[in-house]
Amino acid sequence: MSVTSEAKTSWKGSLAEGSGDVALQTSHQGPFAVNWKARSEGSDSVTTPEELIAAAHSSCFSMALSHALAQNGTPPQSVDTTASVTFVPGKGITGSHLNVEASVPGLSAADFARIAEEAKAGCPVSQALAGIEITLEAALA
Repeated sequence: MSVTSEAKTSWKGSLAEGSGDVALQTSHQGPFAVNWKARSEGSDSVTTPEELIAAAHSSCFSMALSHALAQNGTPPQSVDTTASVTFVPGKGITGSHLNVEASVPGLSAADFARIAEEAKAGCPVSQALAGIEITLEAALA
């Protein structure tokens, strides 16, 4: 079975002066405001495509890591992942940095680091982002 997810953006105006709203059609979340100024200068009140990619990457990686840890016989008590996606105007998206901290009883730091690297490589969003550098910091809580 395949699942298709949808989001819809409505934009008005030029790139620099315009703005839009993005709504997550499948889950009925949003709308969320988007504009170029937030994308190129940053904002704490308007989202960006990179923030949405970061949300996708952090959630996908957390799922992949949780599954890999359970397959290892060491299911996690918790997994907290932050994805930081970098955008450089004129160049594009240049990288995604995953920072994960997990509580995994009975697992060594070395094994956790190995399993986290494998989960990073196996995460479908990581695979979709194969054209950029993806880095990882992994620590046990």
